[in-house]
Amino acid sequence: MDTFQPGTIETLTVSQEIGGDCILSDGERIVVLPKQETSSVPSPGDEVRVFIYKNKKGETVATTVIPSITTDTYNWAAVVDTVKGLGVFIDAGLKEDILVSSDDLPLLEKVWPRKGDELFVTLSTDKKGRLLAKPATETAVESSFSTAPAGMKHQTVEGRVYRSTKVGSFVITTEGYRGFIHYSERKEEPRLGEWLDGRVIGVKEDGSLNITLRPLKQDALDEDTEAVFAYLMRMGGEIPLTDKSDPEEIRQIFGISKASFKRALGRLMKEGKIRQEAGRTIAVTESGDE
Repeated sequence: MDTFQPGTIETLTVSQEIGGDCILSDGERIVVLPKQETSSVPSPGDEVRVFIYKNKKGETVATTVIPSITTDTYNWAAVVDTVKGLGVFIDAGLKEDILVSSDDLPLLEKVWPRKGDELFVTLSTDKKGRLLAKPATETAVESSFSTAPAGMKHQTVEGRVYRSTKVGSFVITTEGYRGFIHYSERKEEPRLGEWLDGRVIGVKEDGSLNITLRPLKQDALDEDTEAVFAYLMRMGGEIPLTDKSDPEEIRQIFGISKASFKRALGRLMKEGKIRQEAGRTIAVTESGDE
């Protein structure tokens, strides 16, 4: 017998009631509405709007609780748990939380969303008909963005990361604008689903924003200089890095560009705190010795 597709919303008629559970039908197919899945038991002949899903026993059942997302819609859903190697679970308003598989999350688990983060997701089903939540693709959300005005450059914006890639992070701002944070415009990669604020450094022709998480140049120089000198001290006052070092090695250690690293070294040398020698940066004591 054909059954209803999990993840869909149906308007069905109560054909009979058995021990508090209702049998619902569309004239051809039937599904059970368990008594614990409705706040008030309907009577035979009543029409009921329900959501179809598979419970933990693998049974296809109905509930009068309509989730915030379906197989046809996207919405934000809060992350309620993370399971290493498996994925994260989101709350869609149902009695049971729904898995976002590790296959649909960033490769690095440190970038996975944490409890309290929110994901922009839709529902799908696996081969057994069990519900899964899948983060939005670029194609799915591109028509929902608002066009940002050209005068937004230098303004502060807030938003949430909805997509994470090797080249950077994509965000939806509170105003509904699409924003992009290039990997060079952050010190650490934001989590998928993380709420953050940044500064607009460009408005593109399509009305999307380029955003940086780095502070203004002078503030960044202060911060970078402190970070470089602190690292030097932790390493015993000597590191195998100079202003000629590989940019990727610098970024992996400090999370900043080679240009920012050179500016920080320049300030430290001007202040007499370091010197460079034979491919190494060395701290200078007050007496001028290593």
